[in-house]
Amino acid sequence: MSRTYILAARRTPVAPRNGAFKELALQDMAQPVIAQLLKDANLAPDQVDELIVANAIGPGGNPARLCALASGLPQKVAGLTIDRQCAGGLDAVLLANSLIKSGQCDIVIAGGVESYSRRPLRYHTFADGTEPEAYDQAPFTPWPDKDPLMPQAADQLAKILGITQKEQDDWAIESHKRASAAPASLRTEELVPLADLQKDSFTRALSLRHCQKAKRICGTITSANMAVAADAAAFVLVVNEEIAKRYKGTTIEIMTGASLGADPQMPGLAPLTAMSKTLHTSGLTKAHINHAEIMEAFAVQAIACQQKAGLSTDIVNQYGGALARGHPIGASGAILATRLFHILRHKGGIGLAAIAAAGGLGTALIVKAG
Repeated sequence: MSRTYILAARRTPVAPRNGAFKELALQDMAQPVIAQLLKDANLAPDQVDELIVANAIGPGGNPARLCALASGLPQKVAGLTIDRQCAGGLDAVLLANSLIKSGQCDIVIAGGVESYSRRPLRYHTFADGTEPEAYDQAPFTPWPDKDPLMPQAADQLAKILGITQKEQDDWAIESHKRASAAPASLRTEELVPLADLQKDSFTRALSLRHCQKAKRICGTITSANMAVAADAAAFVLVVNEEIAKRYKGTTIEIMTGASLGADPQMPGLAPLTAMSKTLHTSGLTKAHINHAEIMEAFAVQAIACQQKAGLSTDIVNQYGGALARGHPIGASGAILATRLFHILRHKGGIGLAAIAAAGGLGTALIVKAG
């Protein structure tokens, strides 16, 4: 089977809800990222075959089509919008990989975009004429008693694994510390400035004192050790082997990936199954992984995945994670892939990205420096 490669990967900064991007529509965030991708890869818009966009809480319709038209892609690019909640941005990359390996496409742009600031209001309606009722979290299982809110599921995970609030707070503090210490060159190569924002605006000097004073959400879960709701866009440009061979820049090969379901009451552990299958499919072990980007929707979830996968903390989220930048749901998985792309460009080796999603979903991706 032919190989697939990532030629370019970019994202906007991440802005907390009602921050710098509060007035921007989804396509307003996506367009400059897509334009920069094409420039980085020295490709023309009319060479793109498909655009896959993950979006979880947007207005519906087909945001991918809006993003394609706003970005000047040819009309043949229908645009495919997917919703797999937090995992969607990484799943988009896996879909691009499959489309190219199957021969249906040569060049696909894949990723995600999310605006918490401009999310629509959602209501349950009732057949008996009862007043519509607003809701925040959509159902992720058909059983209300087995469909926990995400903070509740995270706290339950902490209890089961014996992970204390102090351990979660320490992980969050380290995430901010690593993000603050990241090389300026990473920000320059990874980010596309937008709305006068040049960097992730949430990153700060978080201290244990700050964590102790943070708002308690549920049990050991606080506003300091869970990721803040945010706005952002992130995309990667995936091509077939023939195009990659002609490219004069650095390429990153997509080795394999997996999206799997697990216990919906323990969504934080779902990435472990996907990670295990991905390693098995690739013929690799954890010892082969040089760099890992593990989603930090909650500190406890990242800790659990790192520990149970047997990954060294030295290689996990080396430049900080979502706790230090925020969680734009549909874009978060693509942000992990974007970060891996730029780390591997400079450091080489093999990288692993993994993310959990509501409903007990896990997605993992393995890439290696070409």
